[in-house]
Amino acid sequence: MRTGVYPGTFDPVTLGHMDIIRRGAKLVDRLVVGVTTNPSKSPMFSLEERMEMVKREVGEIGGEIHVVAFDSLLMDFAEREGAKVIVRGLRAVADFEYEYQMAGMNQQINPRVETVFLMADVSLQPIASRLVKEIALFGGDIHKFVPARVRDEVVARVEKIGRKGS
Repeated sequence: MRTGVYPGTFDPVTLGHMDIIRRGAKLVDRLVVGVTTNPSKSPMFSLEERMEMVKREVGEIGGEIHVVAFDSLLMDFAEREGAKVIVRGLRAVADFEYEYQMAGMNQQINPRVETVFLMADVSLQPIASRLVKEIALFGGDIHKFVPARVRDEVVARVEKIGRKGS
């Protein structure tokens, strides 16, 4: 069985993430969506909330997709999950430079795991979780960027923490 890992913070999960999950799941027998916390980011949602969001959204895709939290080096997580492939999404040239460097470092850490890059669908390339949160915090409409239930959760969280510019 060929296992792949698609890691990310998914804060919140976007339509771009969902596109990569759907397409990545076709490349492997088992896809593990690894939800982590990036110490350099301030998450809007807790790890548990992000896990639930992703689980709910991938549940509609079908296939063998598992959502697992991790707090370790990606290559250690991939090894624990038995993955031979890391799936990464690319939106733009700036993504490529960062991802290329990470893939090189990961190859040095564990040469048994390959990194595969998937280009985001053209209509989804500009979407970034960071921008979705910023738009929502300023009262903008995010329905084009996230699944409907995720939009409702983001809007509710913004109402709870308070909109900027009001």
